[in-house]
Amino acid sequence: MKKSNRKTLTGVVVSDKMDKTVVVAVTTATKHGMYSKTIKVTNRYKAHDEKNQCGVGDKVSIEECRPLSKEKRWNVAAILEKAPGVSA
Repeated sequence: MKKSNRKTLTGVVVSDKMDKTVVVAVTTATKHGMYSKTIKVTNRYKAHDEKNQCGVGDKVSIEECRPLSKEKRWNVAAILEKAPGVSA
Protein backbone atom coordinates (compact mmCIF):
# COMPACT_ATOMS: atom_id res chain seq x y z
CA MET A 1 0.00 0.00 0.00
CA LYS A 2 1.34 3.40 -1.00
CA LYS A 3 1.28 6.23 1.51
CA SER A 4 -0.09 9.51 0.21
CA ASN A 5 1.80 12.74 0.87
CA ARG A 6 -1.32 14.82 0.27
CA LYS A 7 -2.76 16.96 3.04
CA THR A 8 -6.24 16.13 4.28
CA LEU A 9 -8.64 18.38 6.18
CA THR A 10 -12.07 17.88 7.71
CA GLY A 11 -14.77 20.52 7.52
CA VAL A 12 -18.41 21.37 6.90
CA VAL A 13 -19.95 22.22 3.51
CA VAL A 14 -21.26 25.79 3.59
CA SER A 15 -22.22 26.17 -0.08
CA ASP A 16 -23.11 23.74 -2.88
CA LYS A 17 -24.53 26.20 -5.44
CA MET A 18 -21.77 25.67 -8.01
CA ASP A 19 -21.64 22.76 -10.43
CA LYS A 20 -19.23 20.05 -9.22
CA THR A 21 -17.80 22.43 -6.59
CA VAL A 22 -18.49 22.88 -2.88
CA VAL A 23 -17.18 25.40 -0.38
CA VAL A 24 -15.89 23.73 2.79
CA ALA A 25 -15.30 25.65 6.03
CA VAL A 26 -12.44 24.19 8.07
CA THR A 27 -12.22 25.40 11.68
CA THR A 28 -9.00 25.03 13.67
CA ALA A 29 -8.11 26.09 17.21
CA THR A 30 -4.90 28.05 17.59
CA LYS A 31 -3.26 30.02 20.37
CA HIS A 32 -2.93 33.78 20.14
CA GLY A 33 0.73 34.78 19.89
CA MET A 34 0.78 37.35 22.67
CA TYR A 35 -2.16 36.53 24.92
CA SER A 36 -2.06 32.69 24.68
CA LYS A 37 -5.85 32.57 24.43
CA THR A 38 -7.24 29.80 22.24
CA ILE A 39 -9.08 31.26 19.26
CA LYS A 40 -11.01 29.63 16.43
CA VAL A 41 -9.79 30.30 12.91
CA THR A 42 -12.04 29.36 9.98
CA ASN A 43 -10.70 28.95 6.46
CA ARG A 44 -12.90 28.33 3.43
CA TYR A 45 -11.71 26.02 0.65
CA LYS A 46 -13.29 25.28 -2.73
CA ALA A 47 -13.29 21.53 -3.35
CA HIS A 48 -14.17 19.42 -6.39
CA ASP A 49 -17.28 17.24 -5.96
CA GLU A 50 -17.46 15.16 -9.14
CA LYS A 51 -20.95 13.66 -8.61
CA ASN A 52 -22.57 16.64 -6.83
CA GLN A 53 -23.28 14.42 -3.80
CA CYS A 54 -22.48 16.93 -1.05
CA GLY A 55 -25.10 19.18 0.48
CA VAL A 56 -24.97 22.13 2.86
CA GLY A 57 -24.21 20.94 6.40
CA ASP A 58 -22.44 17.72 5.40
CA LYS A 59 -19.21 16.90 7.22
CA VAL A 60 -16.58 16.01 4.62
CA SER A 61 -12.93 15.12 4.31
CA ILE A 62 -11.01 16.99 1.60
CA GLU A 63 -7.65 16.13 0.07
CA GLU A 64 -5.25 18.44 -1.75
CA CYS A 65 -4.75 17.91 -5.49
CA ARG A 66 -3.40 19.68 -8.56
CA PRO A 67 -4.97 23.04 -9.42
CA LEU A 68 -8.33 22.44 -11.08
CA SER A 69 -9.23 26.11 -11.53
CA LYS A 70 -8.16 29.54 -10.26
CA GLU A 71 -9.21 28.80 -6.66
CA LYS A 72 -9.92 25.06 -6.60
CA ARG A 73 -7.05 22.91 -5.25
CA TRP A 74 -8.93 20.31 -3.18
CA ASN A 75 -10.98 17.15 -3.85
CA VAL A 76 -13.77 15.78 -1.68
CA ALA A 77 -12.22 12.53 -0.44
CA ALA A 78 -15.20 11.27 1.58
CA ILE A 79 -18.52 12.33 3.03
CA LEU A 80 -18.15 11.55 6.71
CA GLU A 81 -21.63 12.58 7.87
CA LYS A 82 -24.73 13.72 6.01
CA ALA A 83 -26.59 16.77 7.29
CA PRO A 84 -29.53 15.87 9.55
CA GLY A 85 -33.02 16.35 8.12
CA VAL A 86 -31.91 16.33 4.48
CA SER A 87 -33.02 13.38 2.38
CA ALA A 88 -30.51 12.02 -0.10
